[in-house]
Amino acid sequence: MLPDSFQPQYRLLSQPLPDALTLSFAGDALLLGEGRLASLALLPPPETLLWIGDYQGRPVQVAGWRGLDALPAGIAAHALRGSYGLLDEAAWLMAGRASQLLTFHRTHAYCGVCGGATQPVPDEASRRCPACGHQVWPRVSPAMMVLIRRGRDLLLARSPHFRSGVYSALAGFVEPGESLEACAHRETMEEVGVRIANLRWFGSQSWAFPHSLMLAFEADYVSGDIVPEAGEIEDARWFSPERLPELPSPGSIAYRLIRAALER
Repeated sequence: MLPDSFQPQYRLLSQPLPDALTLSFAGDALLLGEGRLASLALLPPPETLLWIGDYQGRPVQVAGWRGLDALPAGIAAHALRGSYGLLDEAAWLMAGRASQLLTFHRTHAYCGVCGGATQPVPDEASRRCPACGHQVWPRVSPAMMVLIRRGRDLLLARSPHFRSGVYSALAGFVEPGESLEACAHRETMEEVGVRIANLRWFGSQSWAFPHSLMLAFEADYVSGDIVPEAGEIEDARWFSPERLPELPSPGSIAYRLIRAALER
């Protein structure tokens, strides 16, 4: 998801754009100075510089470094996921696009066909191998999410990777050749052992960790006892609206999906 007034663009830059809003990254970390985006003037020349769009008529550029040995006083590196709330939502959403593009360039420096070094295409978000002509674009990985209802109760689960105490809707990556609907039924059976029906579309969200596209549904419980999948699901249970656990970040579609269900 991007702000309504953001217009996606793309161009490889040789020098910074004047009066641009700049999103700076050292590796995967977003650089901030006292709750604001770090000033490019305080940092060394970037290794990667991209124009990624316009926001409210102002160009947005991203500056990237594989890493910085030291940061200027007043500038700190923040994990993008944990920086929600430190920036306004529009800047955080644009930082998600910036992070995905930088990750793409960093992880596709070599050709997957012949092993030669790839080169960025100046006016397109892609890389091309000059040796064999193979061209690649940023990876987007679709992931299904489903919130299961049984009357007023919601089935929520927690992964071993979640922050302590947090529960969320079920989610999983779509397999090659699989529809979203088939994925929802398969993941639900695999992760908690229950059957569902009446899938209802909720919405989608780009999730830059590192390149997911979350596709969210609601569904009704049909049958089955909850059996958490070993290694994938640490715990899963039914929760009433009055006894909810800690929910995911307000910046996530999982949070909005759960809150919307509670308001109906």
